[in-house]
Amino acid sequence: MKKNKIFFIFTFSILCYFIFNGYKIYSYSFNYSEQKSDVGIVLGAGTSDNNLSPVFKERVNHVIYLYNKGIISKIIFTGGFGENQTNSDSEVAKTYTLKQDVPNKDILIETKSKYTFENIHEAKILMDSLNLKTALLISDPFHMKRSMDLAANLNIDSQSSPTKTSLYKSFFPKLKSLFHETFYYTLGTFSGNN
Repeated sequence: MKKNKIFFIFTFSILCYFIFNGYKIYSYSFNYSEQKSDVGIVLGAGTSDNNLSPVFKERVNHVIYLYNKGIISKIIFTGGFGENQTNSDSEVAKTYTLKQDVPNKDILIETKSKYTFENIHEAKILMDSLNLKTALLISDPFHMKRSMDLAANLNIDSQSSPTKTSLYKSFFPKLKSLFHETFYYTLGTFSGNN
């Protein structure tokens, strides 16, 4: 009986913590900045047959908007090679962006990363190598809390600039995205990676 009570309390505590994190992620998703910065860092979201995934395309379009508005002077695309890919996600993003008349000299890429932490870590290496000090971090709204925490841990002076055209608009896709981010954010807090 005592073991059952302890198990119930433990499970309930974890559930409450999960819900609390979900609320934090949801609340943070409304943080939006167009503060003038050295660079926009676009977190990868996959490609297929040298085409941007719909989610990744919206992130790329957002950084192009920021660049054209003069808010950022450089762009960093992140994302390595998926299975059976001949071009990295970041290379595909760069090719797309060049077609939108963004100069090659202002587009930087890294081709090693596969996960969010790696995206941000590799972007930090690029920033340091070029003495870029400030960044706008670009992803989907529910991805921003975890991403910004990771950036802070790497001492990147950054602001949150989520896409305004996220594909997660209807209730169930939004709920699925929120659950996904809450799971990984909660996991990160336990493992010390947030």
